[in-house]
Amino acid sequence: MVVLSILEKGVHSYNGCLFAQPLLTKACTSAFTGALGDFLGQLITKQPSINLFSIARYASFGFVVTGPMAHHFYKMLDKVVPASVWGAAFKRLLLDRLLFAPLLLLLSLYLLSKLEGKSHRTCMGEVRLKYWAALKMNWKVWTPVQYININYIPQQYRSLFANVVAIFWIIYLTNKRRQAAAKNH
Repeated sequence: MVVLSILEKGVHSYNGCLFAQPLLTKACTSAFTGALGDFLGQLITKQPSINLFSIARYASFGFVVTGPMAHHFYKMLDKVVPASVWGAAFKRLLLDRLLFAPLLLLLSLYLLSKLEGKSHRTCMGEVRLKYWAALKMNWKVWTPVQYININYIPQQYRSLFANVVAIFWIIYLTNKRRQAAAKNH
């Protein structure tokens, strides 16, 4: 009963924040899940020490990029393709998979490298090296998730739903980035 009470209070508090400050709430949630995904990725790969700068990069990216982009994309998606439109589920999925996902992945790969202090040339080289493989994996992993998210999850919870799944995606991405870095050293 105590756990249920705490959970109910947490949900009530989150809903209050979501109502009062939806963009800020989604940005904070994205920051938290980004940091958590990177932290767990570091634990799983048994890094010699926890890289707090890496965690901060993922948190910053979630706060500044992922949270706001997802918030605005999901709002726009409902306006551009209302649920009442014929084939809405498929059309929404196509917009997400062919426009939003490629752009967000490109920004992720580039900006996370840039936040590591790498040059534009180096960042672009990493993007060219990793983008296509990561996008194909994104399409495999995220297509069923996003189908559910954009067609069955209420708009105000779509970012949260995606953020929870993103914890595992970030673990995958951080491990791929660390494997690539280990090969280059």
